Amino acid sequence: MVRNLYQSLLNHLSKKEFTILTGARQTGKSTLMRELERHCKTSGVPSVFLNLENKALLSELDATPLNLLPYLPVTEQRIVVFVDEIQYLNNPSNFLKLLFDEYSDRLKIVATGSSAFYLDRSFTDSLAGRKRIFHLPTCNFEEHLQLRAKDELLDEILRIRANEGAKTLSINLLQQEYEQFLLYGGYPAVITEPDLKEKQAMLAEIRDSFVKKDILESGVRNEKEFYNLFRLLASQSANLLNVSEISNTLGIKHETISRYLNILQKCFHIVQVSPFYRNLRKELTKMPKVYLLDTGLMNSLLNNFQPLSERLNNGDIWETACYKALYTGYGEEEVFYWRTADGNEVDFVLPNIEKPFAVEIKYSQTAFKASKYRMFSETYSDIPLSCNYFQPFTEDFFRRNLSV
Repeated sequence: MVRNLYQSLLNHLSKKEFTILTGARQTGKSTLMRELERHCKTSGVPSVFLNLENKALLSELDATPLNLLPYLPVTEQRIVVFVDEIQYLNNPSNFLKLLFDEYSDRLKIVATGSSAFYLDRSFTDSLAGRKRIFHLPTCNFEEHLQLRAKDELLDEILRIRANEGAKTLSINLLQQEYEQFLLYGGYPAVITEPDLKEKQAMLAEIRDSFVKKDILESGVRNEKEFYNLFRLLASQSANLLNVSEISNTLGIKHETISRYLNILQKCFHIVQVSPFYRNLRKELTKMPKVYLLDTGLMNSLLNNFQPLSERLNNGDIWETACYKALYTGYGEEEVFYWRTADGNEVDFVLPNIEKPFAVEIKYSQTAFKASKYRMFSETYSDIPLSCNYFQPFTEDFFRRNLSV
């Protein structure tokens, strides 16, 4: 199974800019790089794969980036150098800058790195024009089906989308798979694990061990209060983010909360969605909405894997999944929410894409009352509004904007 991002990365191998692959831990960045390495080998493109967990190699490259050169094959062709875990270098930004400025005609670097690398200000400042960043999120539903070898269900989805009136006898199976996807999320190793209890244990390991690495590498001293914030955000995913209220609830300084939020965002665990407005007086609100980027991790933080039908927060889980689909399909900077001073609200607005649209998220279709959104529709007649609902689960689920 090849991730959806693979083709974009493959197309970028021939570009001069270095390729930087980002994403939360355990999303499959190293595996994806190995797929690219295999392509290079089968296509006759010279390449070398460096894992910087190798301490001897790390020590050499820390001494000078030029110590990379003896590891390269002797060839007239441009060499692709895959560098895994580049954040282990003492100065990864300087490493990339020097090699780009002096040797970009001879080599192309494709690198992965964790949050500590992207929190480094010099990454942005010194590598401007020298790199392109690609983000690998956790899997979407189509990738979920591929990893679970449910190709026949994926074929049914493609058939439904291609034929407006198509029906399927597999709709119950598709709903079961999607509900499992909402409960356990998109981490590849979790998807491929068949035992539900083991899935929960694996998510707990990601929650505790791998998130702990993010905490340590980001220089957080109070692990407990950071973790308490993360749990609180899981309970508030799809809601307004009131930093002052959180500060009072947890007894943590406002400035510390803001720093922790920045780290969580740089670690690709949360996103803060800004308000959309054209009328500053009526619409401007400073508060963002917050979303976790994986519903499995969200449920693990809440320690709740009950079926959606038994959950009081099933609407928040569904809205979080819908945000993730928009985030993956359109990019973080394209998604906004709309809210007026007197409480009118639309969950998602994408005003700047080629075909703008807005969408209200409801777990049940019956909860959507079009009259509640008349103000938005009249004010923004150029931005069509629809509802994306989970129940009833029919073939139309896979024909709407946010089905995966």
